[in-house]
Amino acid sequence: MRDPYEVLGVQKSARPDEIKKAFRRLAKKLHPDANKKDPKAAVKFAELNAAYEVLGDEKKRKAFDAGEIDAEGKPRFRGFEGAGHHPGFGGDSHFETFTWGPEGMRRAGGRAGGGGFGRFEDILSEMMGGLGRGGAGARHGFGFDSQDPGGTPHRQDVSAAVTITLGEAAKGATKRVRLPTGKEVEVKIPAGLTDGQQIRLKGQGLALPGGPSGDVLITVGIAPHATFKPEGSNLRLDLPITLYEAVLGAKVRVPTLEGAVELAIPPGTSAGRTFRLKGKGLPGKGANGDLFITTRIVLPEGGDPRLDELMRAWRDGKPYDPRKDLG
Repeated sequence: MRDPYEVLGVQKSARPDEIKKAFRRLAKKLHPDANKKDPKAAVKFAELNAAYEVLGDEKKRKAFDAGEIDAEGKPRFRGFEGAGHHPGFGGDSHFETFTWGPEGMRRAGGRAGGGGFGRFEDILSEMMGGLGRGGAGARHGFGFDSQDPGGTPHRQDVSAAVTITLGEAAKGATKRVRLPTGKEVEVKIPAGLTDGQQIRLKGQGLALPGGPSGDVLITVGIAPHATFKPEGSNLRLDLPITLYEAVLGAKVRVPTLEGAVELAIPPGTSAGRTFRLKGKGLPGKGANGDLFITTRIVLPEGGDPRLDELMRAWRDGKPYDPRKDLG
């Protein structure tokens, strides 16, 4: 994947609000629904969402800038550096090891004396033991889970992550996921899956000698959407309306996942009033969720002398206090 700064078209010094603004602008431009004739639209949109998933999160952005994760948000592995020239890694060969803990991956250097560098199986076992459920590896979207905590692990579950669009969450999708083992698996995402839910692929994990294969645990994340904000199976939408639409009422077109619909705005609608479109959310258990629409009054850019004059006359002739109940 390309550098996320390049994908979003922003400088590395960009402020969070500039990154968010760039994402919203490109999301509207690259959304597959707006580019139905472009066969690569879905790929471009997915790349944009993946870039924002890294740069839109303060911790992930710092980790990327520090070289700790790559453009896909996965930790960078450097391998074992400076292991010396001795074929058996013995003597005074310099070595580096990587261990996992609550603070993520740590690198430690040292010199192997007497007993040599140690067996690769021991090092692998140590690394895999630190990638259990809930550890740093799981938070970064991959890892290995031991199914035999009382002794030598015989079965290893493999954890991975996949990001889907909100449209894919609504309709379902089939995605190819590359596991930390290098293997690629095809994952069927059912419609209505919420952010953070897991899919288990039985028997497609690792198998150590003397034991059955573990499972693959895929954690599904939903990429930020330029228009809708999911809350479980419900969706929320901020709807900009004009001052005269709020005062006089109007019928306005409102986007949904299934296409635009017409919403009646009653006269005298205040900013922050919320309307509900039943069944216009994501698929849920037994029924679809709802779409909650909250109005946001937007004044014209540049101002208007006549509007200013009207507001002054209104202020002087018909004053009112909307904050009287605040104390």
